[in-house]
Amino acid sequence: MSEAVRPHPVSFSRVLVEDEPVLPVARLREGAGAPRTGCPFHDVRHMLREVGLRPTRQRLALGWLLFAKGDRHISAEILHEEAIKARFPVSLATVYNTLHQFTEAGLLRELAIDGSKTYFDTNPSDHHHFFLEGENNLVDIPSAAVEMERVPEPPEGYEVARIDVVVRLRPKRRG
Repeated sequence: MSEAVRPHPVSFSRVLVEDEPVLPVARLREGAGAPRTGCPFHDVRHMLREVGLRPTRQRLALGWLLFAKGDRHISAEILHEEAIKARFPVSLATVYNTLHQFTEAGLLRELAIDGSKTYFDTNPSDHHHFFLEGENNLVDIPSAAVEMERVPEPPEGYEVARIDVVVRLRPKRRG
């Protein structure tokens, strides 16, 4: 992703920001009615506790970095770079572990593109994606914009968990 990253100074006890972000806590967990405290760490702490995750320092910092910028698609490597720029020293392994924990808790959606690149979507709702080839960027497609006429029957003992449609786009060829 070619997203410009504005570093935010971070300390271990609190986050200092120039423009206080609005966390999408209420949208992440429908009907949660999460009270907004105005403090990003309090909102992330509430969100983590709500899904049964202990709000460790790493989860709080990475959760704030993930959700403070609204809906987006991010790789572990980009989140790791953001954490380093925000002066929050964390290993890439911790970033991967945290992203997978958030995914299992339903806070993120994991999208594997070509089996080699994995993105994490901060919008866990039911929707699909355009993949912009050459830019390695994902763009949301509303679920209602894709019609699924027939879905194959899953093998015995299985059920369809989710259908992810990824429409690959490239610039039109001139000529």
